[in-house]
Amino acid sequence: MFKNMIIYRIAAQSAYVLYQVEEALQKTPFFPCGATQEKSAGWVPPRGEDHGLLAESVGGQWILRFMSETKQLPAEVLNRKVQEKADAITKEYGRTPGKKEKRDLKDEAKLDLLPQAFTKRSTMWVWIDPEACLLVLDTGAQGKADEVVTLLVESLKGFGVSLLDTQTSAQAAMAHWLLSQEAPVGFSVDRECELKAADESKAVVRYGRHPLDIDEVKQHVEHGKLPTKLALTWDDRVSFVLTDSLRINKVAFTDTVLDQAGDEGGFDTDVAIATGELSKLIPDLVEALGGEGRHEIGASSDTLAVRAAAKGAITGPASAPADTAPTTAPF
Repeated sequence: MFKNMIIYRIAAQSAYVLYQVEEALQKTPFFPCGATQEKSAGWVPPRGEDHGLLAESVGGQWILRFMSETKQLPAEVLNRKVQEKADAITKEYGRTPGKKEKRDLKDEAKLDLLPQAFTKRSTMWVWIDPEACLLVLDTGAQGKADEVVTLLVESLKGFGVSLLDTQTSAQAAMAHWLLSQEAPVGFSVDRECELKAADESKAVVRYGRHPLDIDEVKQHVEHGKLPTKLALTWDDRVSFVLTDSLRINKVAFTDTVLDQAGDEGGFDTDVAIATGELSKLIPDLVEALGGEGRHEIGASSDTLAVRAAAKGAITGPASAPADTAPTTAPF
């Protein structure tokens, strides 16, 4: 659970209770692809139980699960089917189909082949920390994150988020740590790093399972190669790889955490361990990067696509729902 993390700040002006989130998710449950449907996506019960809740609370942390299914249609197979149709037209009418007609033939071929295509499913854990006003997605791909956030913005009236921002960029901080050979308080630098030249050469140097407190690494940074990935460990409890875009990849809990958890397993235990550790790691990492930045949250949802492309942020309107009962989460 949560092997990768893309982190968002939730607009504090909004307010929800858990049942409101549940009702919103019920609008877009997951259904398998239909016979001629290329892709399907929606929410599934995070516990994996049939007809279970789509929004679960464990220790005050809200857990959702997003599922997508796509049909795998190899280009070679599709092209061959299109050519068969084009050859049939040539044989029957004595002419070669034009560009527009070939596009139509491709659509026809796709509809013919989709019912026979194999399907591929993928799931994503979604964690809402209502007290800290954080949204965490278990993915390293911004495109997949955008899909989930867009669905939340469309389903939850007044839901607004922005990618977590820090005063010091992750890349600048990582470069400083490598040059000074000193990690921030509470962290240690591990044995994995990627450095990329900023000039036209785009030269890349990668270190794996290699000590980084050496002059060679410092020289690369001094000569203009900037870190894009750096392996770190927090408090001897969680190891991860920090990227220059502030994504957190390869999250793994150390034996210290796993030994404390004992032999108990299951959904509640896994959620408690993951959210318990990561809810402490995130603010410490933000502090190590100079504190949180000031990206605006709460613009109109009409600007969603523009903001996503221009800033890497997705926002919804910041108006609060009418229900403001005492159990309302502070976001």
